[in-house]
Amino acid sequence: MSIGIDREREMADSSSGSVSIDMETLSPTGKEHNVKTFRGSVSVTVYGDQDKPALVTYPDLAVNCNLECIQSGVCNMSCFQGLFFCPEACSLLLHNFCIYHITPPGHELGAAAVSPDDPVLSVDDLADQIDEVLNYFGLGAVLCMGVTAGAYILTLFAMKYRQRVLGLILVSPLCTAPSWTEWFYNKVMSNLLYFYGMCGVVKELLLKRYFSKEVRGSVQVPESDIVQACRRLLDERQSVNIWRFLEAISRRPDLSEGLRKLHCRSLIFVGENSPFHSEAVHLISKMDRRYSALVEVQACGSMVTEEQPHAMLIPIEYFLMGFGLYRPTQSVSPRSPLSPCCISPELLSPESMGLKLKPIKTRTRKV
Repeated sequence: MSIGIDREREMADSSSGSVSIDMETLSPTGKEHNVKTFRGSVSVTVYGDQDKPALVTYPDLAVNCNLECIQSGVCNMSCFQGLFFCPEACSLLLHNFCIYHITPPGHELGAAAVSPDDPVLSVDDLADQIDEVLNYFGLGAVLCMGVTAGAYILTLFAMKYRQRVLGLILVSPLCTAPSWTEWFYNKVMSNLLYFYGMCGVVKELLLKRYFSKEVRGSVQVPESDIVQACRRLLDERQSVNIWRFLEAISRRPDLSEGLRKLHCRSLIFVGENSPFHSEAVHLISKMDRRYSALVEVQACGSMVTEEQPHAMLIPIEYFLMGFGLYRPTQSVSPRSPLSPCCISPELLSPESMGLKLKPIKTRTRKV
């Protein structure tokens, strides 16, 4: 099955040559596309050689995937910066895949405010947009990576368009309808966003959603650089556009009944301190264990891609090797005891990924 594009399109600027671990060479350059769909326009930034396998990403609420703003100096934080900018992930992902960063409507840098009178897109509409994006680029089946709300949208997309998804990498995913606690916090944020914009209370609620208490800081401990960068990023967002995405996510249906029929290979990460930890455990309990595995990361909030990206590398290596889409360029990675001969490309199981059937804790060094 081809997962490259079938028609000629303009290539991204990144080189397909050898990979260096010099951090100055790791900043990817991409081309932004404004894809018009039946449900409105959506911004997609493409990084890499479009003849390579496709990896589609979708971010959480109020953050985006676009790394161009980091290069331009506007901010130094995005939903996937920590993962894609570490040297090991560069050779693992950026060198082996073409990355398609899909940004929720109105979340791209410099987006105009959408009229509050326009109908709010449903989660089904957002999932259908992904199908139209794949059609625009001439893609077949793809790998998908999403964080929290983005993970929900990609899971729903995989359930609706099963033939288009090879595998899912989900980070602190949502899968049920909002709990009473989440509903309350979402309602507070929704009202504040609608009437007052991106005020201080909304920022604090979003930061609590993303990060663990350790990086958010306290009276004695200052907040980390990543939290400060996220505050600046939130200032750049159009509050009405955030409100629209929040409304869609708050009205989401429960996906539990359909998860057992979802047979694409799935790797789920969740931060130990994520407010959505129970959602990830519930999701893995409903999925077929032959095709899925859960990794719990200690001392981490929801956005594992930013707080503890190195904890994701070894499981992702196993995951991709199970597809035959990635093989170490040398014998093995110096960071992990991987051996291609021990990986069966026929079937992904938790055992083949070096994981137990129950959630495990990956001890990682705090940065």
